[in-house]
Amino acid sequence: MPPTSQHFWPLPQLILARLRTFYREPGAVFWVYGFPLLMVVVLGIAFRTSPVQTVTVDVQAGPGAGKIRDALLHRSDQTALAFVVQINDEESSRRRLRTGKTDLIVLLADDATYQYRLDKSRAESRLARTAVHEVLQKAAGRKDPVRTLPDQEMLEPGSRYIDFLVPGLLGMSLMGGGLWGVGFAIVDMRIRKLLKRFVATPMRRSDFLLGIMLSRLVFMIPEVLVLLLFARLFFGVRISGNVAAVLVLILLGAFTFAGMGLLVASRARTLETASGLMNLTMLPMWLLSGIFFSPDRFPQVIQPVIKGLPLTPLIEGLRSVMLEGASLASQSLQVVILLIWGSITFVLGLRWFRWN
Repeated sequence: MPPTSQHFWPLPQLILARLRTFYREPGAVFWVYGFPLLMVVVLGIAFRTSPVQTVTVDVQAGPGAGKIRDALLHRSDQTALAFVVQINDEESSRRRLRTGKTDLIVLLADDATYQYRLDKSRAESRLARTAVHEVLQKAAGRKDPVRTLPDQEMLEPGSRYIDFLVPGLLGMSLMGGGLWGVGFAIVDMRIRKLLKRFVATPMRRSDFLLGIMLSRLVFMIPEVLVLLLFARLFFGVRISGNVAAVLVLILLGAFTFAGMGLLVASRARTLETASGLMNLTMLPMWLLSGIFFSPDRFPQVIQPVIKGLPLTPLIEGLRSVMLEGASLASQSLQVVILLIWGSITFVLGLRWFRWN
């Protein structure tokens, strides 16, 4: 019988073996160590703080609008808040507040009475209301409070965060379904040697790949319907625009990401390779394209890159149609970007695809 101490010797060796196996997988190392750091950097940039906090205010056009704007922009006190003020008509102001592009709407009800419209569920709106009211009161030169009408909370469809979130989740679902559904299906058939059997058949590559993409589109329809139905029943999320326009954008998004999945899988020989390429493709869009918050939070220098990512025009188009009631014609730029991405990735995937 070997010495008792030798019973514990295999344990360190097993630990070292597992550690070596882990560190030889670059993908695993990235997702454990690199991805959390990348999230910190990206979200830190998006939600960065500065010595002066910016408050965006819309002044509703009408008598006294210029007076309110001047009072906010040319105030005498120096605070940690900076006001960005625009004068817009009522419809534009409501749309901007609904989509999170402004924090507060101010209007002059009469010569000495103000009214505020805000989304009380947003901390930015509550802060803007307090700061603007204080500035206007000081601008009036009065120690007694300036008269105001009761605040008007924006409760109309599309003004809540859940309304903003659902189109982003819909775009994320289409991205994941297209890339993983198409890409993994092709790589799995390649690993199981099924693609080699098609070499001896008269079937063309284009027919095979188009069939894979179209079948994935069919699978995506129930996914989208379930998400929209759930959001409607449990959270009251409504589609303000044309349902047909939403459907067209969904089909374009599904086609685009199915083409990207085809391109990723055209040469990948293992599931590990395909998984790494798909994660590399999805990660920038997942972080930058505005799924959970507006991409306008990122610096202007990278805005052209963000606008060029395929998920960004899809989400922007869905939000415009679903929340603002925009027409499909008004989203022509988004449609063109999606068509370009889908067509280029499908053509390249078809050209580089190999049966073996």
